[in-house]
Amino acid sequence: MIVSMKHLDLVCLASCREATLRRLRALGVVHLDLVSSSGTAVIDAKAKLSDAERAVRIIRKARTEEVGDVRARSVEEVLAIDADRETLKTERDRLEREINLYEPFGDFDPVLAKELLLKVEGLADVVTLPEKLPSMRLSRLREKYERVVNRINIDTEKLAICDDMAILSSFPSLADSMAFEQAKELLQDHGAVCVISGWVPVTKLSNLMEEVRSSKGDLFDRANSLGWGVLVRDPAEGETPPTLVEPPKLFRPVKALFEGLGIAPGYTEADVSVPFMCYFSLFFAMLVGDGAYGGIFLAATLWGWKKYRASKGNALMKSWLVMLTVFSASTVIWGLLSNTWFGAQIPYFNSWPTVKWLADPSYNNMMLLCFTIGVSHLMLARIWNGICKINDTTSIAEFGWAGILLFMYFVTNSIVGIFSSIPHVMFYVFGFSLVAVFAFTVKPSEFKSRGAEIGMLPLNIMSALGDIISYVRLFAVGLASVKVAENFNSMAIGLVSGADEWWLKAFFSLLMVLILILGHALNLVMAGLSILVHAVRLNTLEFSNHKGISWAGYAFKPFRKTKEK
Repeated sequence: MIVSMKHLDLVCLASCREATLRRLRALGVVHLDLVSSSGTAVIDAKAKLSDAERAVRIIRKARTEEVGDVRARSVEEVLAIDADRETLKTERDRLEREINLYEPFGDFDPVLAKELLLKVEGLADVVTLPEKLPSMRLSRLREKYERVVNRINIDTEKLAICDDMAILSSFPSLADSMAFEQAKELLQDHGAVCVISGWVPVTKLSNLMEEVRSSKGDLFDRANSLGWGVLVRDPAEGETPPTLVEPPKLFRPVKALFEGLGIAPGYTEADVSVPFMCYFSLFFAMLVGDGAYGGIFLAATLWGWKKYRASKGNALMKSWLVMLTVFSASTVIWGLLSNTWFGAQIPYFNSWPTVKWLADPSYNNMMLLCFTIGVSHLMLARIWNGICKINDTTSIAEFGWAGILLFMYFVTNSIVGIFSSIPHVMFYVFGFSLVAVFAFTVKPSEFKSRGAEIGMLPLNIMSALGDIISYVRLFAVGLASVKVAENFNSMAIGLVSGADEWWLKAFFSLLMVLILILGHALNLVMAGLSILVHAVRLNTLEFSNHKGISWAGYAFKPFRKTKEK
């Protein structure tokens, strides 16, 4: 579900502004609009964080291999060494250009050459010629060049042994300082008091009110009184609260995926976490299309779990590991159902009914599966809408859309030759559905403001056909992954089979292993990219368009310390 929000106006004593912010940060339930802050203190805090990030990049770029003992240096020292190194690089490049320019003329003395030029009578542009002479002898230029290069190497070595992890560990405190300065800027002065506004979830409202009561102190504790006063109200018209998604516990890890993609449903929209994770797992398996690849993902995930337990990782890391476990296991199961392992088949599984059905040489069964998944995905969105609007006449239009999608499913299968014809009953379903959509999408009282939507309905109905066809990408991309794996296998095996001599067989065997490793590694990378493109698209575009999810919201991020997240 999407948690309801309350708008908060908090008043505190001006003398207690920093203590109030520290108390709010410790409470960790209030969302503040920190992005809008841009004062001098905020800029300075951002600059410190940016400098620290830059220092870590500089250190890691300077390293060409693992180092033993490291030396702790401040961010300022690292940046100063790098600035000196950049100055030296500029000087090195200048010297290199000068050496290359005068090297053909040998190691002459430029002072003596200048004196000789000035003594030559009748020489045109004599002043220009002395100005073009090198600054020193070629041998001295080379010596200076070597000294500069040596100093650059020394600076690089200094940077390489700097302790980047020490600087990296300072990121949370620097981020907290920046957030604190941003929050401080949001406090508006009104004489002896300050006011700050934000959002608090209704589920955390009791925590806030308890803190408000404790902030007033008592008769014997006036020293700790912050003088808080609060006004809590529902969102006003035109206000856009942040979105806090709270899925069922089993599906809660999908919040990490939303955060990673940088998406959030609008505050007034629906929480689609459950279907998103279920269908994403299915899309992941079909797009990767190979059980052995799923096994590799699963092995990497299990290694991640081991690291997580050893380092006592945070909740975000755990969420990702849970999701990757589900996605990897789904891919292994798909490999069992389709009998695909590194682009090859295990003969024992070829007799399985699912393997025979999916191995249809015409690919009709695979396309039928994709279209069935697609129509179930889209109809779920429409039926869900209809149930949510059950007390409104527009729910009839939503159920009508479900009927249109079902009809388009049969049309799609007929177009590609999977079904020989469309059942007659579906034409009645389509007719009734059209009437429902045209009659109940817009209420009579809304014709002036939404009448244009009626004119767009024919185009939207036709686009429903394209939405279902779009799911064929699950088959096409998955098949492409399998075919690429098969081709690499054939290429590798062909090398060995074509060799006669034993030493050629040995050499080509090594080459075969190299081709298999590189080929399947490349295929794994391409599978990852296809997941980012296609699995995400089918959920955030096709499904979301029918569900009415715009992903235009912004995530609820409470004001609290980074290390507590």
